Amino acid sequence: MKKILIAIAVLLSFNAFADTYVRGYTKQNGTYVEPHYRSSPNGTTLDNYSTKGNVNPYTGQAGKVDPYRIDATPYSLPPIQPIDSYQYQYK
Repeated sequence: MKKILIAIAVLLSFNAFADTYVRGYTKQNGTYVEPHYRSSPNGTTLDNYSTKGNVNPYTGQAGKVDPYRIDATPYSLPPIQPIDSYQYQYK
């Protein structure tokens, strides 16, 4: 039983530290982005290679991005749409 639990823990740890290979691509503005590795997406910016306190194991570069900056994430919320009160009236 112990061996099974240890095997499961080892398998889960490999998945937790997995990297993602990104193929080269051209942006809409014509800039070419070289192929590279990045940390696997997981919903946090604290463990990205470019974040302060982390080091990219492939290039040796230290992270410079402040993870607590308000605009540190590339995601944005959609604009708030006004509610049409007529739409919600019962007929």
